[in-house]
Amino acid sequence: MSSTAAPHAVPERVSLPTDGHLAMRVAPMPSDANGNGDIFGGWIMAQVDLAGSVLPGRIAKGRIATVAVNQFVFKQPVSIGDLLSFYVHVERIGRTSITVRVEVFAERNPADLQVVKVTEANLTYVAIDMQGKPREIPRD
Repeated sequence: MSSTAAPHAVPERVSLPTDGHLAMRVAPMPSDANGNGDIFGGWIMAQVDLAGSVLPGRIAKGRIATVAVNQFVFKQPVSIGDLLSFYVHVERIGRTSITVRVEVFAERNPADLQVVKVTEANLTYVAIDMQGKPREIPRD
């Protein structure tokens, strides 16, 4: 699986968000790409899961586990040289679970900077105890 979205789609230029939480920035390396130079979709999914867990981990004040990927959309391909920014928005806090939306933006071509949204996803994490059992999320 590669991150190739509609191959002839013209990416819509956007700005980096001013809301949400910047959870992570990373630049994919050649080892993360397929033979065409597109970054593997599975690599992007792993990065989204890492970035998506930052806020739920803080809110839960401890261990969490990914329990669902509710939605995952590849909007544009990601290439070697892109700088990816992962923004996280809390969608819902339940008794033991937290659902977040992760938006991924690529900054490309530094000489003529373009920012495009490349991926968005919704994930759910559950707070767990040391035995891996669900626990209530602390309310401060």
